[in-house]
Amino acid sequence: MTWLSTCAGAVLVLFVLRDVFHTLWHPTRHGGLSRLAMRTVWRLSSRFGRRLRPTGLAGPIGMMTVVALWTLTVAVGWALLYWPRMPDGFTYSAGLTPEEHSGPLDALYLSLVTLATLGLGDVAPATGWLRVLGPVEALVGFALLSATVAWILGIYPALARRRALALRLSHVRRSPATAQALDSDGGAALLDGLASALSTVTVDFLQYPESYYFYDVDERTSLPGQLGYAVGLADQAARARHPDVRLSAAVLRTALEDLAAVMDERFLGAGLPPERVFAAYAADHGRDRLS
Repeated sequence: MTWLSTCAGAVLVLFVLRDVFHTLWHPTRHGGLSRLAMRTVWRLSSRFGRRLRPTGLAGPIGMMTVVALWTLTVAVGWALLYWPRMPDGFTYSAGLTPEEHSGPLDALYLSLVTLATLGLGDVAPATGWLRVLGPVEALVGFALLSATVAWILGIYPALARRRALALRLSHVRRSPATAQALDSDGGAALLDGLASALSTVTVDFLQYPESYYFYDVDERTSLPGQLGYAVGLADQAARARHPDVRLSAAVLRTALEDLAAVMDERFLGAGLPPERVFAAYAADHGRDRLS
């Protein structure tokens, strides 16, 4: 029983640490637990779309769910390490009867207190290796808190860049720009800027895949609704007479294809051409693709 509980606890702790690493620090991977949680919340939000998606709550709730799962799983894992060794391996403060405070809930309480670095001291490890294990859990708790803060501070700038690109495309679409105006040096510069912004957004989707599950309420800042126009713009510029415009259009088209490949591989999995990938992306976010 002791070894079974110890192995199960160690597996849970290592599983969460691996998931945190792949979600936050590996540049091109996404942890399995975090991916499952975000997708589950996103799919549930489609059933209750009037409440979650139009208000933009699906993404934040998904992130909160991931953090809660990480914390609870780590706490349970360490509790499984403590429980078989209670009460003999621990000291208790005056007023606590060791035999009455050595159950699974007491082990979970001790794990949560240690993970949160509260250090209440009413139950403390007494034997040698347990005295080392407690501070290690506290360090993991501090690292988990720091990682969560870094995750939040990283994803919201990525969302801002995505929304800025969508708004830029909306500006171009709503401007009086004509095909003749696009066929100029200024048109080439415009296309180059859009291609550069698309490259940045593609990297953001690679490093912060959970940003896919954030719904943008304003149509002007919703990238799913604007990418169809970007495809049409690239196709229109490809027929320009100005060689720089044609070159910029080819670069823009390549940037769109790269973004579509990342979306199809990571989120949609349909093996579709870019135009249909963006249409599926817009449909998944409840948007009509603009063209």
